[in-house]
This record gives sequence, C-alpha cells and structure tokens, in this order.
Amino acid sequence: MQIRIAEIKDLAAIVNIYNSTIPSRMVTADTQSVSVAEKLDWFNSFQEPRPIWVAIENEEVIAWLSFKSFYGRPAYAGTIEIAIYIDEQYRAKGIGKTILQFAMTAAKERNIHTLLAYIFEHNLPSIQFFQKNGFVNYGVLPEIAIMDQKQYSLGIYGLKVS
Repeated sequence: MQIRIAEIKDLAAIVNIYNSTIPSRMVTADTQSVSVAEKLDWFNSFQEPRPIWVAIENEEVIAWLSFKSFYGRPAYAGTIEIAIYIDEQYRAKGIGKTILQFAMTAAKERNIHTLLAYIFEHNLPSIQFFQKNGFVNYGVLPEIAIMDQKQYSLGIYGLKVS
C-alpha cells in the first residue's frame, strides 16, 4: 500500500468511499449522497500543511485521510481534526492502523501536537479503534445531531503526538 497526497483525479474515489458511509448513520452527519461537483471546493480547501492523502493499492484508492485545521485561530495551529475513511472491501484489514500511524508521523513533521477525532458515540468500532491507538475521550456533545428523527451524540477523542 502506498500513501500519497490526493490529486483531483482521486476525488471521485474519495466521494464514493465517503458516500458508502452515509446510510449507516455511524460516520458522517450527511444524510444524502454527495456528488463530486459538490465536494470540489471542499477538496480544494485542503492544502499543505493540511492535505488529504489517499491510500493506494493496485492503482486503486482504497482509503483516504484528511487533516483539517481546528477552530481557525493561531493558538490552535498545532491541533487538527483527523478523518479516516476506508473502502468497505478493505475495512478490518489493518489499513486503518497503517493510515493512523502515517498520520501521527505526518503530524509531527507539520508541528502538529494534537489530533482530534470527532466520532458519533454510537460508532463503537471507531471509538474502540481510536482508543486502542491511544486516543482518549476529551468530551461529548450530547444529542447534537438529528438523523431520521433520532438524536445522536458526538464524542471528541484526542491524542497528543508530541
């Protein structure tokens, strides 16, 4: 598996992987599939030192990782929100751990000291994955998302990398 900075040619695969998570109501607060055109400005907003990376296997995008600035104020420059999305066919095969280890190294190289993961509290597999890799619960935003007439809480999980 190779990990590299995403290129515009990868956007369709990124969107497909993202859209595959929407029906579960476990990963994203989007409730309808999004189009490549709708995600173009979003994609272009990720630039060094906060890019999107893709994991490639057999010339196919199988996962992606993004770094997003936290809160946009100078004092928070060393804190980022991390997002990891893995193609359904490649989940539970160790790819997430490899990508997360890559993210930790990339964070240190970019003078990032804190990684934050926002995870729905009912998404136990993701919570367990991040906790197994050193993230701790920084807090919960109770019942802030409403999907299909149900309320969901959002956990904030963090890791100091330096």
